[in-house]
Amino acid sequence: MGHLHYKGYIGSVEYSEEDNSLYGETLGMKRNAITYEGTSISELEADFQEGVDCYLEYCETSGIEPEKAFGDSLSVVIPADIHRKVVLLAERKGVSVDVFVRESLAKRVTAEL
Repeated sequence: MGHLHYKGYIGSVEYSEEDNSLYGETLGMKRNAITYEGTSISELEADFQEGVDCYLEYCETSGIEPEKAFGDSLSVVIPADIHRKVVLLAERKGVSVDVFVRESLAKRVTAEL
């Protein structure tokens, strides 16, 4: 199914045959996933937006920093032979491993989306 987008947060859209309802949760949040539900897409979207707004309001009144849906780092475990090849290719291109991986991922994601 598709995804919902609101204020930088992305939410999943799932269907429950058992309840004949839609539901979802925010993606990319490690500590504070926001859940929502509805019987129609418009109801689901409204509950998603209300959940995000309530979360942001809670953070503001509590004086805490809202969790970003997606951080700026990604930890990936790769086989040693691939790691070695990445280091060699990055060196050959004259860039850091971070830059090489970031550019490689950007190219792949852009091609796929």
